[in-house]
Amino acid sequence: MLVAIHQPNYLPWLGYFYKISKADFFVFLDDTQFPKQGYVNRVQIQDNGQPAWLTIPARPSLGTPISETHAAQEGWSGRHLSRLRNTYRRAAAFREVWPIVEKLYSALDPDATLAAINSQLVMETSGLLGLTCRFAFASAHPNSAGLSGGDRLVDIVTQAGGTAYLSGRGGAKYQDPAAFEAAGLDLVYTTFQPSPYPQVSEEFAPGLSVLDAVFNLGFEATAAHLFVDD
Repeated sequence: MLVAIHQPNYLPWLGYFYKISKADFFVFLDDTQFPKQGYVNRVQIQDNGQPAWLTIPARPSLGTPISETHAAQEGWSGRHLSRLRNTYRRAAAFREVWPIVEKLYSALDPDATLAAINSQLVMETSGLLGLTCRFAFASAHPNSAGLSGGDRLVDIVTQAGGTAYLSGRGGAKYQDPAAFEAAGLDLVYTTFQPSPYPQVSEEFAPGLSVLDAVFNLGFEATAAHLFVDD
């Protein structure tokens, strides 16, 4: 069983969903410290033809886990919807996608943590893309030994009953394959490469939110785009 682990990011890029499409079990690493200047509370979209940040305001104290971090301002979801509508109203699949995106945001609990909000958006979007991976939370897997880094990943995969860990390619820079081998686990890396698709700008910008793809392509075509390298 192939297990993937990642922080619960805010409407992340296509590579995040490619990893979900390849995993049997996806664990949200929600009990790790909130990362400043990371992707837990922000993601890039197209704005006036250029990549721009869409950010949930958050100012947690140092060391606060994602599972205990809340938005710092009320009404952020309405502002994000307004900006998305203004940005993508001329996108090819806007009429198809907009009511669905509105529904996704309206279902969010404004008092929920960023971990809860982001995981809900990721799981709902995964369903719309036809992905069938099972989901869980790292906070549900006890870390009584205070493990961190690669040791924590090995522990989560083991507790989840996995036989292999699915890592992003960037993990090869810091992960110790011997630690996974010692635990009887295979270490597998994803191979996703972003391929150009029509955007609201003339020059293709990779790495934008999954919403950029669905507004331009629709959910069905976005799902097909995920498997372009298969």
